[in-house]
Amino acid sequence: MPAAPIVEIDPLHPQPRVVERAVSVLSSGGLLAYPTDTYYGIGCDLFDKRAIERIYQLKGIPKTQELSFVCQDLAEISRYAIVDNAAYRVLRRKVPGPYTFILPATRLVPDLVLRRQKTVGIRIPDSPIALEIVRRLGHPLISTSAATPGGDVLIDAKDIKEELGHGLDLILDGGYKPNEPSSVIDLSGPEPVVLRAGKGDVSDLVV
Repeated sequence: MPAAPIVEIDPLHPQPRVVERAVSVLSSGGLLAYPTDTYYGIGCDLFDKRAIERIYQLKGIPKTQELSFVCQDLAEISRYAIVDNAAYRVLRRKVPGPYTFILPATRLVPDLVLRRQKTVGIRIPDSPIALEIVRRLGHPLISTSAATPGGDVLIDAKDIKEELGHGLDLILDGGYKPNEPSSVIDLSGPEPVVLRAGKGDVSDLVV
């Protein structure tokens, strides 16, 4: 399979025709590399089981390793996760932003992306590109870092093409992305628990 084409996209004002091209790749079972507010992500349609399996294969990771997904807003999060008042207060303060939230899943979430405790990892990145793709797709987009099977995170579209292009269908080039992961906050229990401090400020959550 030839390496995926790279298409430039404006990170602040994504061109509608480029977004449409990305959505058509996703709707037909394809894999997309796209910029977020942290790493570049590799994504597919949340409801496409075969495409999700392709991501595991491409990254060389076991299916026990969880994948997160991107929602467009809080209303969409509440369709895929159970959000109590305490969790809602945290979400309202932190999104959109460089955070991944662990929340109890609703029945809409496919088994393949469920975590062991029936939770899910959900993001609303501060990224017009990712949010516009999800909005046009009409439902969430899988989000996992663009990394090699050896675990090296790729921060430039050309590197992504070189290392992973054989398994992707389209690469959106939104410029160079510094190597910063999201902060991971577990909201599935009575108190927020910071599982990983990354780009997003968590100083107000550390008890």
